[in-house]
Amino acid sequence: MRRALAVARTTPAGDVPVGAVIYGPDGRELATGVNRREQRQDPTAHAEVEAIRAATAGAAAKSNDGWRLTDCELVVTLEPCAMCAGALVGARVGSIVFGAWEPRTGACGSLLEVPRAPGALHVPQVRGGVLEDECAELLRGFFGDLRSIVTSL
Repeated sequence: MRRALAVARTTPAGDVPVGAVIYGPDGRELATGVNRREQRQDPTAHAEVEAIRAATAGAAAKSNDGWRLTDCELVVTLEPCAMCAGALVGARVGSIVFGAWEPRTGACGSLLEVPRAPGALHVPQVRGGVLEDECAELLRGFFGDLRSIVTSL
């Protein structure tokens, strides 16, 4: 999670600082991703999706099964939303580890439970709350700064 926090700190200005890291079955880092929705004007450019795209491209894909990330682990600083949780299930990620819980949009236990939906073709292991305070603090800082900008206008 410390690596995912470091990755989150590289998020482009204006995007919510979320970092994701995908590790291969041997523990080797395969890919990273940060939120780039604002930068790319792309609603699908969440950290998890960016990491999946990077992991399934090039050399990482050759060491896995193309688009399947079976036995890989995704570590992300914020609980995945429904879109990201669905993408992780679709990519067959073996386990999901996240930091801060997201009670408004979280889809790995807070609001929804996408990885354990009835009829799911793949069910990854999920563990949340890892370094939760540090992950939440990064988000609180971002939204606190954003609120100060808005109120000063």
